[in-house]
Amino acid sequence: MNYSLNLTSHRKEEPEKSVLYIVSTPIGNLEDISIRAINILKKVSLIACEDTRITGKLLNHYKISNKIISFHKYNFKEKTPFLIEKLKNGASIALVSDAGTPLISDPGELLVREIKKSALDVIAIPGACAALSAIVCSGLPASKFSFYGFLPRKGKEREFYLESISKNIFSSIVYESPKRIKKLLMDLKFHCNGDREISLAKELTKKYEQNIFTTIDDTLKSFKNSQIKGEFTIIISGINKKEEVNNLEIKKDLINLMKAGLSHAAASNYLSKKTGKSKKYIYQLILNNESKLICD
Repeated sequence: MNYSLNLTSHRKEEPEKSVLYIVSTPIGNLEDISIRAINILKKVSLIACEDTRITGKLLNHYKISNKIISFHKYNFKEKTPFLIEKLKNGASIALVSDAGTPLISDPGELLVREIKKSALDVIAIPGACAALSAIVCSGLPASKFSFYGFLPRKGKEREFYLESISKNIFSSIVYESPKRIKKLLMDLKFHCNGDREISLAKELTKKYEQNIFTTIDDTLKSFKNSQIKGEFTIIISGINKKEEVNNLEIKKDLINLMKAGLSHAAASNYLSKKTGKSKKYIYQLILNNESKLICD
């Protein structure tokens, strides 16, 4: 049987009426935008964007003159009904973020959900995405992965996601700012251990792009006395079978030592010296409620 690749333009002239276009924009290099995306931005009724100044620079670069309104995390709830009403009246709207693919760690989910409830159409104009660009250059498994975006800054929700990353058998993708990257790495060391492989990507698609394959410990050492700039996309390797088996053995030893009468802290300290893993890492291998049951 013969197969042929059938590449055609969109079935109708774009932009169509009453359609929200999710338009991906460059994440650094302004050339990373499709002809179709430029055409949509030129012709839609209006463009909803995170920061009108940033989107304005992109539009000026491509000599696009169009109406733009702000749509960000502080005003999306009040702007959503306005945009839906515009769509119902036949307008076409482009939603863009400051960089990359909208809705990926950016506002827009509520808007798309409400549009779907209103039986209106949403069409994606694909393009750049920092998460995908980073993982394909990471040297870590890329066929299956979990995307976490920016983690909560503190509290139980942050602990939940860090614990999920530590036990994930697939690669994990996290975004982080330069101000909080050291804290994230320390948290990852606590939950995943310092020898877990990671990849750090920054300045993606720009002149000084970096994709560094390393470990959590080595990164912390290199960051110790350095001034850190630029947002990061971090790829954390999944837990491998050997590490998982080792953790199970350590956890079993930890439980047995506690049953023999050692405190959780003392047992963790003993096994830390025996295995070379951090005391904190071993301590959190069993949950607090488990340790209470064991000691009762």
